[in-house]
Amino acid sequence: MDTMDVAIVGGATALIVLVNWFFLFRTRAAAVAVAAPGQAGAQAANDETPARVTLPVEGMTCAACQATVQRALSKAPGVSQAAVNLMMHEATVHFDPAATSPDQLVAAINDTGYVSRLPVAADTGTGADDQRERQQRHEYVTLRTKSLVSLAFGAVAMLISMPLMGGPAAALGASASHAEHSADPLLRWAMTSIDPPVRTALPWLYAINPQALTYALLVATLIVMTWAGRHFYTRAWSGLRHGTADMSTLIAVGTGAAFTYSVAATVAPSWFVADGARADVYYEAVIIIIALVLLGNAMEARAKTETTRALRLLAKLQPSTARVRRGGEELAIPIAEVRTGDTVLVRPGERFPVDGTITSGSGAVDESMLTGESMPVEKAVGDPVIGATVNKTAALEVRATAVGAASVLARIVSLMKDAQGSQAPIQRLADRISAVFVPIVISIALATFAAWMVLPETPSFGSAITAAVAVLIIACPCAMGLAVPTAVMVASGRGAAAGILIKGGEPLERLAAVDTVVFDKTGTLTEGTPRVTDMLVVPGQDRGVVLRLVAALESRSEHPLATAVVAAAGVAAGPAPTVNDVSAIPGKGISGQVDGRAVMAGTEALLRESAIDLMPLEATARDWAANANTVVFVAIAGQAVAAFAIADTMRTNAKVVLAALAAHGLRTVMLTGDRRATAEAVAKQAGVSEVIAEVLPDGKVAAIKMLQAGGHVVAMVGDGLNDAPALAQADIGMAMASGTDIAAEAASVTLMRSDLDGVTQAIVLARTTMRTMKQNLFWAFVYNVIGIPVAAGVLYPGFGILLSPILASAAMAFSSVSVVSNSLRLRGVSLS
Repeated sequence: MDTMDVAIVGGATALIVLVNWFFLFRTRAAAVAVAAPGQAGAQAANDETPARVTLPVEGMTCAACQATVQRALSKAPGVSQAAVNLMMHEATVHFDPAATSPDQLVAAINDTGYVSRLPVAADTGTGADDQRERQQRHEYVTLRTKSLVSLAFGAVAMLISMPLMGGPAAALGASASHAEHSADPLLRWAMTSIDPPVRTALPWLYAINPQALTYALLVATLIVMTWAGRHFYTRAWSGLRHGTADMSTLIAVGTGAAFTYSVAATVAPSWFVADGARADVYYEAVIIIIALVLLGNAMEARAKTETTRALRLLAKLQPSTARVRRGGEELAIPIAEVRTGDTVLVRPGERFPVDGTITSGSGAVDESMLTGESMPVEKAVGDPVIGATVNKTAALEVRATAVGAASVLARIVSLMKDAQGSQAPIQRLADRISAVFVPIVISIALATFAAWMVLPETPSFGSAITAAVAVLIIACPCAMGLAVPTAVMVASGRGAAAGILIKGGEPLERLAAVDTVVFDKTGTLTEGTPRVTDMLVVPGQDRGVVLRLVAALESRSEHPLATAVVAAAGVAAGPAPTVNDVSAIPGKGISGQVDGRAVMAGTEALLRESAIDLMPLEATARDWAANANTVVFVAIAGQAVAAFAIADTMRTNAKVVLAALAAHGLRTVMLTGDRRATAEAVAKQAGVSEVIAEVLPDGKVAAIKMLQAGGHVVAMVGDGLNDAPALAQADIGMAMASGTDIAAEAASVTLMRSDLDGVTQAIVLARTTMRTMKQNLFWAFVYNVIGIPVAAGVLYPGFGILLSPILASAAMAFSSVSVVSNSLRLRGVSLS
């Protein structure tokens, strides 16, 4: 190793240290210094309710961009959680208002070199969605136009370069050029396949002065760099000013190095070759690299719009106008002017513009947009209807009950946006790698340049530049950034189309790991509309008086069993009894004073706790329970007087769904407050493998904890309200929606259909999505792990193969598109 070699290695080493200090250690040290005071502030105010804001972020193009913004926000004072979405170009931040503000968060983003602003009213609603769609379309059209024009320039540049590739033009006709024996497969192909027909078709091209051709290439390259590729250089410069690096940095440094070298070789060839010879230039490579990267960006932009198609279609379902009756006349008004209480007129074939209750007419309503169920639902006066569902058969009048952001459709869209903006835990690995990816790649490129200048027997500055540029261009942090969020977005859209609302990437990942599914009985495995099938009144008691008193007490309860008792008792003649001192005992029953008499109705355990003798009712109650009936005991004045057998119809597909879950290797458990005999009879009918019975709401939580302590990942399926504690405790809470109550806060997944198919479908979707995420991450990592060394030239010593920067740019473009395309396959996945 001579003095020059030592200087090259030393210089490259110094640059590597400088790059890593500048982009990694310096900026991180500054971030920690800024964040340190805020940590104390956050701790001091940790009892404050965290605020949340979603900020637009412009300029992000890859995972490194996302990681930079997320790191800046996470280090900001008072921030408890930050999720930056590369697909939506948004950052959702949870923060302590006492420690920071949205203005300071915007400033934190802007300090990284990306552009943010405070959200405004125009950023929400259908209008904002339309504007975002127009922006995405404009971005795609712009990128497509620039890529196609650049490709045309690149094709012309390739033709112009033909006479320059093998030395003086006069020599090309005599023998094969040295390019035909090059280690670059693209160059060999060009000289063997393109050069002969071009020489035949355009002989005058080979007669032009080579210096004139070189300057023509210089001008063409300048046009492409300053017009089509300008944003790469402006973003790279902005990042440099703020101490950040991303995909634009790699492209700008790679093409900039090739262009700078080519300009130097054009104006001062003697610096690189002996007198009289002509140095190689790489103008056509710069043009085609930019063209192919832009083409990849255009394809990626188009594919990304497809990932949000389900959300856009859902948001557009609501009509823009509504017909209302005001002051005795019908008016067509914008949907934003409809108020709660307005009478809305809906003709057959029209969509309901708002949520409401039918006040006149009856007919079939298509709710497939909400539930995924294709069969229309019959509706009559008093029944609720959901905005954006379709009135199929008759003219209806509806009293508006929820408009704007309070409507079911708006809440579903909001839930989907939150889900698509969330991050799955599996993304964290990609984020950690992306945070250091670009500086490491630049370091590898510098090391590659030094190796090519030192190791070969006859070093070539041009070969060293080519290999270093190929390393910079082939490296792709985009694929890592898109691997997980694209899958989450497509999966959430696919789920919504099937009536399954999943609250984000983290629940999706947890759902895929579920091995135990716990079902509530009433309203989940059963229809939730119990009815009295039998009744026993103790001899000597007045049946009419007993029914009158128990019905009066149960009318104060909203429990489905209480409703069934009231319905069975009927409406008694005479004045309504006076009810006082009502006390509801969760999971057991109700007690109170009715016309001055102590009345109690509930479970066997409730009455025994009050030392009430149930002997007259026990034998009949046991028989009822053995046949899957729930028994409600009644006591008046401390004496057992009656019992009701109440049955709830099993959901028609419960047995099929439970069998399907078992086929997927899932353990099924029924969790209920019913007597064990009743619970076991229901479990036998449904095919549940395990029963936990006679538990109160807090007992359900304990049962879930017990399953989790056994190493199981537990999903709890309930009605989303009565089972809220258990839903919250489970790893995944799955709420059966009632139509207007679309998402219980305790549940991570809401099933919009009234059948249980959604349970199996949600788990299948989650597992398929996780496989897709892992495939995406695998290929994103493997692509870089293999591609970067190949570009650096590791195959050259053994196989004589080098990778052209042009092929590197094509591979880089393909890597991002392949990840998005793989995620898009989820749109057609079978959920059975």
